[in-house]
Order: sequence, then structure tokens, then C-alpha cells
Amino acid sequence: MIKTRFTELFGVKHPIAQGGMQWVGTAELVAAVANAGALGFLTALTQPTPEALMKEIERTRDMTDMPFGVNLTILPSINPPPYDEYRRAIIESGIKAVETAGYKPQEHVDDFKANGIKVIHKCTAVRHALSAERMGVDAVSIDGFECAGHPGEDDVPGLVLIPAAADQVKIPMLASGGFGDGRGLVAALALGAEGINMGTRFCATREAPIHDNIKQAIVANDERATELLFRSYRNTARVAKNSIAVEAVRIEREGNPFEAIAHLVKGTRGREGLEIGDPEHGIWTVGMVQGLINDIPSVDDLVTRIVNDAEDIIRARLNHMVA
Repeated sequence: MIKTRFTELFGVKHPIAQGGMQWVGTAELVAAVANAGALGFLTALTQPTPEALMKEIERTRDMTDMPFGVNLTILPSINPPPYDEYRRAIIESGIKAVETAGYKPQEHVDDFKANGIKVIHKCTAVRHALSAERMGVDAVSIDGFECAGHPGEDDVPGLVLIPAAADQVKIPMLASGGFGDGRGLVAALALGAEGINMGTRFCATREAPIHDNIKQAIVANDERATELLFRSYRNTARVAKNSIAVEAVRIEREGNPFEAIAHLVKGTRGREGLEIGDPEHGIWTVGMVQGLINDIPSVDDLVTRIVNDAEDIIRARLNHMVA
């Protein structure tokens, strides 16, 4: 068993987290992650209302008695969702761990902390991690450039970003972006992290609530099969490389405004693709780690394999290298 400050702080068996993922972080997956001894997060904004989130929390509790949390991502928007109501739903549901991400979460962090909730904040830069530490969060998740979704604008890969953060951040830190097996867990620990945060790897599991065709596409794709959208808009997003993403990148590179690609990159279109099993229907987020994914195991088998492989590497391989 691998014990770290992360496992002790959040009361989980293994130093592995399943971060919040829009449309994917639902009760089926999160409960499976919790039962496997890792820390899973429901995605609050996947639920259409705060009341629906409370029901999803209860549905998760019906499937597990192990710790799990909720992700609340705050994004600037013309018509933002009622973040304060989602926050209140999380607090009133008795959740003890929250993953925050996005724009200026201070008021949310303060309220969560005042109610005895431990907070992990997702960051894409050392300066952001230090800001989160000053904000009072309990831990940070540092996302390298390899990650799915939004990797920030600095383009620093995990091999540099993680130890750079570890040199300065004092609170526990999870390594995120590019992790999917025992080798990655050992590497993350060696670089100064207290565990790993995985998204794409958990998508390719039996319990993930997406169509099997999407899971098979992840297995078939290699590490090159992603595109970077929204670069010129300073809101970079890493998504699966398909005809829709390629066309959106082409239009963007011609200097067109976001409105010119909005019809291609709508979130509802991407969600439909995940549900009907058409990898070409819309854009969907996936990380470069898909190049390391070769099967679709159960969550329990995946977590067990990662931890066992990591322990074997530490005991059998690395120990023998020390003269």
C-alpha cells in the first residue's frame, strides 16, 4: 500500500483521484472509483440544477459508503449557472471533499472551508498553485500540458511543471495530465506529487457513462490523436482529433472569431456524440495519455493494477538500481 499526505488527508486507500469531467462524472463512475479505494468527484454542472445534484449525491451514496467528492468549476460566462446554489447544495448534502477549478473561486473556497470541507484546486501553472495555497485550499492538482480539456496557455509539460510546483508548494499536490498506469504513479511520486489525478483513463472503463464506441476510439487512438482548439482566443482546449475538431482548427487559424466555429464546438453536440457513440459527431475532450490506453477494464481492476504495478516498480526495479 502506498501512503501519502493525500491519502491521509482525504481518507482514501490509494493515491489516485478521478477528477471532475463534464457529462462523465456521474454516480456510476464515482461510486466505482470510491469502492476501488480512490477519490472520485461528481461533476456538479453535469446536473441541470442544484436539486438534481443533491439527488445525484444521494444516488452515489446508495452505491458506496466510501469517501467521494464533488467538482465545481467556475467559468466566466455571460449567463453563468447559479454557482452559489450549487455550492449550497454541496454543503447541505454533507460532502466532505470538493475539487474546484476555474475563475476566482475564493468565495466558494471560503464557504466550503467554513463548513469543514476539504478543497483541492486544479491549476495549470506554478503561480496559480501558489495563489490557491494562499487562498487556503487543502491541496492542489497541477495539470501538465498533456492533459485533456484546458491546459492553460503556458504549454509546460508535466515533467517540468510538477517538480517546479513541488519546489514551491507546501500543501499536498496531485499530478494531473498524462497519467494512466503504475509507471505514471511512480513518476509522479518521484517528481514530488502525493498522487495522481486521472480523467481520460477513467473514461475508458466499464463504468464510465459514455458509449462503448467512444471508449473503443480512445483505445484505438495514439498519443498524437488530439487537437488544440481556441488557441487564438487564449482559452486552449485539448480534444480528440476528428473531422469536427480539424475543421474548427482550420477556421480558427484563418483568423475568424469564435462565432465562426461556435456551431461546431457546442457542448450539447459533444454530449450527443458521447451518448450515441459517434466519435465524429462533435468535439470531446481527451488527453494525450490515450496513447497508453489499451483496454477497457473495470474501475476496480484498473486501480488495483496501477497500484500493484507501482509497488512492483518501486520494490523490484528501482531498489535493485541502487548500489
